[in-house]
Amino acid sequence: MAVRRKQMNTKTQITNRKSQIANGFTLLELIVTLTVLAILVMGTIPLSQNAVKRQKEMRLRENLRTIRSAIDEFHRDTVGACPQGAVTSGNPIPLPGGMGGNSVSADPRSRVVIDDCKIFDTENLDRYPPSLEILVEGVRVRQRGINAQTNGAFSDKNATELNEEKEISKVYLRELPVDPMTGEAVWQLRSSYQPADAGSWDEINVFDVRSTSEQEALNGEKYSDW
Repeated sequence: MAVRRKQMNTKTQITNRKSQIANGFTLLELIVTLTVLAILVMGTIPLSQNAVKRQKEMRLRENLRTIRSAIDEFHRDTVGACPQGAVTSGNPIPLPGGMGGNSVSADPRSRVVIDDCKIFDTENLDRYPPSLEILVEGVRVRQRGINAQTNGAFSDKNATELNEEKEISKVYLRELPVDPMTGEAVWQLRSSYQPADAGSWDEINVFDVRSTSEQEALNGEKYSDW
């Protein structure tokens, strides 16, 4: 008899549990569950926002690096170009110590010299690009060095044929990168004659670019200080 009673009690408990499950959760259980889910969701939102912000910061650093590299490449190509009052560079050959030519040696990474001196005014003595747009539009260039003028020691071309060679243009940027913090291709510019904290551009040349955003990065710095 005792065994039967235990079996009946066990069956009754199982039946009661099944009925509770069938009836669903209580209001208290639902409130606790929703509260836990809300806490989890609220905790993941800042993480996802920081992840998106970190991606934008990486793109900003990459775009700044791209523009600055283009500015430096443009400046390298101006070494030996644009004598005072000249319309074209004449492509002078830089010689050591200034003997018979330009006293400034060209960077070995520069294969061409800018041949359109009309893009520089008398104030831009440092020969940095006069604008960011010119890096996209391109400038007329000539090959650098003695091989460009004589086309090699054994060339059979005369001076007239060399002068009639097709003009070459060099583009330093395919397009102007967008500032991911503002969503626009607008940058804060600084010339080589301005301090790092200059408030506005003097329009002489473009020596450096920075973001126009005044927001703070994840590391506490301002994007405009990068």
